[in-house]
Amino acid sequence: MQRLSQVLWRERELLEGLQYALEVEQLILASGRNRWLMRAATDVESVLQTMRKTEVLRAVAADEVAGLLGLAPNPSLKQLAAAAGEPWGEILSDHRDAFVAMTQAITELADSNRDLITSGYRSARETLLAMDEAADGYAADGSAVLTPALAAPSRIDRSF
Repeated sequence: MQRLSQVLWRERELLEGLQYALEVEQLILASGRNRWLMRAATDVESVLQTMRKTEVLRAVAADEVAGLLGLAPNPSLKQLAAAAGEPWGEILSDHRDAFVAMTQAITELADSNRDLITSGYRSARETLLAMDEAADGYAADGSAVLTPALAAPSRIDRSF
């Protein structure tokens, strides 16, 4: 149980780190100063990669505890908390509650960041298309629709 609790604490720390990295990314996106955007995205990916490794450790520790408690392999944290005696049941429940709250906050941040990225992409695309006088709108696949009459060159070479 001690080992499982330690791995759960590590996962909670990683979730806090992920939440921080996503908030930094959001601040960069919202400011429109994208110089550090790639670094922020790399920080998010780094935390996610570490979390994937830690999830393997948690799964192994949870299976060991499940065996001791007479549960089937791959138990949920809720099942472990219900089967464990005190104080472990309460400790595992606290971990579960923290994971639920953090996951919800992280999901909201990730959704908000995705919206900011999408709107930034759309804005950049519209700006680029506005610079191209030949663009007359968008096709169903997102490509620019050109009107033949507008497709004439916009620059005239007047030096003869």
